[in-house]
Amino acid sequence: MTSPSVTTTKPQAAAPAVHPQSATLSTPGHDTGLLLLRLVLGLTMAAHGTQKLFGWFEGGGISGTGQFFTASGYPAGDAMAVLAGLTETLGGLGLALGLLTPLAGAAIVGTLINAIAVHGADAFFAPKGIEYELLLTAGAAALALTGPGRYAVDRFLPVLRSHRLAHGALAVALGVVLAAVLLLVRD
Repeated sequence: MTSPSVTTTKPQAAAPAVHPQSATLSTPGHDTGLLLLRLVLGLTMAAHGTQKLFGWFEGGGISGTGQFFTASGYPAGDAMAVLAGLTETLGGLGLALGLLTPLAGAAIVGTLINAIAVHGADAFFAPKGIEYELLLTAGAAALALTGPGRYAVDRFLPVLRSHRLAHGALAVALGVVLAAVLLLVRD
């Protein structure tokens, strides 16, 4: 018989250590999906920008795009064409590379808010609707908020190495505010 003061216990297996970051680490599938989204969305927007800047891919170039901006009520149509072309080209390339992803995504969001405003929201589906612009806007905002994933240049930048939601949220807010400012100067 054993005395009540002596108890035998079995050694318990140590619980696996839970590291706070382990739950947030991305998987190869997640990173590959973000890379695919960045490449398609970013290169699509960069191509749109080169249409405006250089007339590539049957674009209007600065002159033709400037006339469109003037007809749409923006002052200084050629300057707006350069601004939009640079924003789309550099923002798109930034997304494709995963370089300054929150700002690149915000640049695309701001540009597309203006595109939606000019296009009008009379219909949702193409050819007269906003579905294409809305999809690109949501994709760019999602990338700004989630970060570029592991396969990105941002991984080499100390500030953006580990994405923070605050960076993405502030960048998207900046894109929305700047888009609103541009819409205010429009006739």
